[in-house]
Amino acid sequence: MTPRFDLIGTAVNDMARTLDFYRRLGLDIPARADHEDHVEVTLPGGLRLAWDTVTMLRGFHPEWTPPSGSPRASLAFLCADPAEVDRYWTALTEAGFHGEVAPWDAFWGQRYAILHDPDGNGVDLFAPIDAASAAGTPDTASPEPS
Repeated sequence: MTPRFDLIGTAVNDMARTLDFYRRLGLDIPARADHEDHVEVTLPGGLRLAWDTVTMLRGFHPEWTPPSGSPRASLAFLCADPAEVDRYWTALTEAGFHGEVAPWDAFWGQRYAILHDPDGNGVDLFAPIDAASAAGTPDTASPEPS
């Protein structure tokens, strides 16, 4: 069998705060997960996103240390339209989450914004600027930002 890309995992310092951030982006994560050391959700399409507490990681890898500096990767969330990028940016930054780069119209034809989740991971919001750019993008029935 050929290995199949199946899961993206990140280390977290405060599980409840991290899950709050991702719930605000529309991920369905049960409240009981706030006190777990390992949490994962299956995204549309089957890819899984997982979070592990630093304490749990150090339980099997005692020498693990968090990376420093800028994130090397980011999770990008497709929004329904440019206004939704702005709405989510505003809702998340007003809730106290770190906004790295405010929404802008990128030269590649997308409204784009960059945030950091509570653990410093890059999280991007984007949407095609015009309908012609949106051709071929998946339907995005997104919840309203909370």
